Amino acid sequence: MTEDLDLIFDEFRESNEKTLTHLEAELTKVRAGKASPAMLQGVMIEYYGALTPIQQVANINTMDARTLVVQPWEKPMLNDIARGIMNANLGLNPQNNGEQLIISVPPLTEERRRDLVKRAKSECENAKVGIRNHRKDAMDMIKDLKNEGLSEDLAKGAEDEVQQITNGFIKRIDDVFDAKEKDVMTV
Repeated sequence: MTEDLDLIFDEFRESNEKTLTHLEAELTKVRAGKASPAMLQGVMIEYYGALTPIQQVANINTMDARTLVVQPWEKPMLNDIARGIMNANLGLNPQNNGEQLIISVPPLTEERRRDLVKRAKSECENAKVGIRNHRKDAMDMIKDLKNEGLSEDLAKGAEDEVQQITNGFIKRIDDVFDAKEKDVMTV
């Protein structure tokens, strides 16, 4: 029975780590005024009739803190890539110089910063919901083990352990949010 509990704890930690990794990936899309290739993640380009992620048709680099450079692998794709970036509704306006796209990242207004913090908070709340769902699943598994003969004391200890793990992950999410909020609100 204790091997089963260890397995439950391992699965619980692993699923929570995945949730945290997903949160961090989503928060990279919330820009803090600095140019980053991650800002264009999720941009889809019409490539020979199929929607394709921009990373599969071009290199994306930063020229400086406020400028992105998109270098397509095929020059005829420049206009399609520019259209895809515009359609992604990121508030970015690519400039085509015939060789590559140059994107100046505008500085953030106070209102826009507040909106980005709200978006980051929403992503963090979604992650917390995910953690709580994982906790419920772990508690249900412990309850099943209890029905199969796990002692009351072991079950109570396991539930306490699951709650401690949950609290640790919630704290990590709060720390990630605090860091992102500070990053976004810093001018």
